[in-house]
Amino acid sequence: MPEFRSSDNLRLWYEDQGDEGDPALLCLSGLTRNSTDFDYVLPYLLGEHRVIRLDYRGRGKSQRAPDWRTYTIPTEARDVVELLDHLGLDRVPIIGTSRGGLIGMALALTAKARLGGLCLVDIGPEVAPEGLEVIKGYVGQPPEARTLEEAALMRATLMQGFANVPADRWREEVAKHYRETPEGLAINYDAKLRDAVLEAGAQPAPDLWPLFDALAGLPLACIRGANSDLLSRETLAEMKRRRPDMVTAEVPDRGHVPFLDEPEALEALNEWTMLI
Repeated sequence: MPEFRSSDNLRLWYEDQGDEGDPALLCLSGLTRNSTDFDYVLPYLLGEHRVIRLDYRGRGKSQRAPDWRTYTIPTEARDVVELLDHLGLDRVPIIGTSRGGLIGMALALTAKARLGGLCLVDIGPEVAPEGLEVIKGYVGQPPEARTLEEAALMRATLMQGFANVPADRWREEVAKHYRETPEGLAINYDAKLRDAVLEAGAQPAPDLWPLFDALAGLPLACIRGANSDLLSRETLAEMKRRRPDMVTAEVPDRGHVPFLDEPEALEALNEWTMLI
């Protein structure tokens, strides 16, 4: 199993696929999610790119942290740099979904020399409060559904902003993020992540625009779900005003977050990868 030890001695899992001679791409997932976020887009990336995917501390196959206070963007950004050191990679472009995009922006401020470009997936330097409240409501909580089949049916009705999603896609989704147990479904990340999110939410919201502005000179893209409750159209417009060269796409019938195999997402990714 591919893994490395962080500087605070956590075992972190990653996947490294493709030809080592191909240009590398690092994929960073959402807050409660893991490397499987990129399963749908992976076939479109391999063949042209070496694709590296990380499970953050406390998520997926990576070790749970003894102290939930390390579930922070600065610590996770440090883990990313240590993964690059482990792999002997000086500089990589990042596809960052939600939390992953925030980590990418943090790296632009703290370790810009390691960043070869950033594709933000449904995230920006302003995070809509209504979307944050939705996240606070579910993070760290087991689902009400007792089986994966029940969870898939619930997803089809509960996921805000999504339409025209085949039933088998929702079944794939729940199988990636829940485990069936005799007591019902269990989440596949550390439930104490909830404590970290609530603690962060109790603090004044930081100004993230300096992180976005630190991306100056790097190839930049942003893919937004047209019905997103986390990245507003107004924020995307301001991002585009500051970076007129930013590749942008809005994916219809998608909220937070697009699956990335939609035609609009693939077109934006292709345009962005031509620049990195």
